[in-house]
Amino acid sequence: MSQDQTISQARSIAGQKAAAIVVAAGQGLRAGQPLPKQFALWRGKPVLRHSVEALANAGVAPILVAIPEGADPLVREILSGIKDIQLTAGGATRQESVRIGLEVLAGSAPDLVLIHDAARPVLPAAVIARLTAALDRHPGAIPVLPVVDSLAHAEMGAEGETMGAPARREDLRRVQTPQAFRFAEILAAHRNWEGPSHAGDDAQVAQADGLQIALVEGDEALHKLTYATDFAPSAPPIRVGTGYDVHRLEAGEDLWLCGVKIEHSHGLSGHSDADVAIHALVDALLGAIGAGDIGQHFPPSDPQWKGAASDRFLAHAGSLVAKAGYMLANADVTIICEAPKIGPHREAMRARLAEILGVDSAAVSVKATTTEKLGFTGRSEGIAAQAAVSLIRL
Repeated sequence: MSQDQTISQARSIAGQKAAAIVVAAGQGLRAGQPLPKQFALWRGKPVLRHSVEALANAGVAPILVAIPEGADPLVREILSGIKDIQLTAGGATRQESVRIGLEVLAGSAPDLVLIHDAARPVLPAAVIARLTAALDRHPGAIPVLPVVDSLAHAEMGAEGETMGAPARREDLRRVQTPQAFRFAEILAAHRNWEGPSHAGDDAQVAQADGLQIALVEGDEALHKLTYATDFAPSAPPIRVGTGYDVHRLEAGEDLWLCGVKIEHSHGLSGHSDADVAIHALVDALLGAIGAGDIGQHFPPSDPQWKGAASDRFLAHAGSLVAKAGYMLANADVTIICEAPKIGPHREAMRARLAEILGVDSAAVSVKATTTEKLGFTGRSEGIAAQAAVSLIRL
């Protein structure tokens, strides 16, 4: 791949021509992916495409991507459809890749350049805006975040590493990318660099050349993907589930609904106490976390559940929800029957369900309806219940 490819004219940002270099030439092996991490899939797209799209959407052009030797066909496929992309083979180190990229971009004479690590896929437009605005007053700007943990120097002794003097976190910042510079000045800084080829970042190179670097507010979303856990599927923030159950009404049985015993001429028949409302709610909770249904956890063929109180089933489902990393946002239970009347018992039912699940009663709704004398519930042969729940990730 040659460096004399057609060079696009840098696009204007706030009246200045801004280009970008995205460093994607590393191996990225710690991430445990079959490809270098910058080419691996993350949230449905290759990592590299996320930040390149963000830069393009912000009006940055050209975007030069420094890639491993021989990766040209793969990267062209990954970035297909995005305009003003240039590719160049990177160097042995990040600093060498950036210097090569700057030399390639020199022909387009941009005013500004943003230098970004491909392994930071989420690139908020607000960060780009803050960086380019800071270049009105400074030759360079970098996004930073405060250090929130306590810090200490490490000292190595005969018995291993021990805590040394404390470090003032108030004086320290976490540095992110992209880092923004006036193009001519960062190009000169890289050309003048006499330090090791593995400079920590471009701000270090710029500072060594006497450039003042502004600090602007970064963003936690600019997290760098480094380890295999960064690529693990993240649990959805909200999950929902539904449940439905039916039990026959029979004389001589107790009637339990939502954990409350109700005086009535008939009760529900079943292997346990046949609390149809709780059974529907249990299925909704289990369904929301993909944990099967009530029959898998409490099979009716198992004699230990004969006559068991259904509140045990609900407490178990609630514990599985918590173990899965969620909490109940709300539960909505509908009881379908001609009799008994549910209204007089509604608040007691809500309170009992909330008590079992360890939530506020405001998160639980209980209501009832009839089928206008239609079907088995209309003939008072049984009672049906349905439930819907929403869960929030902890």
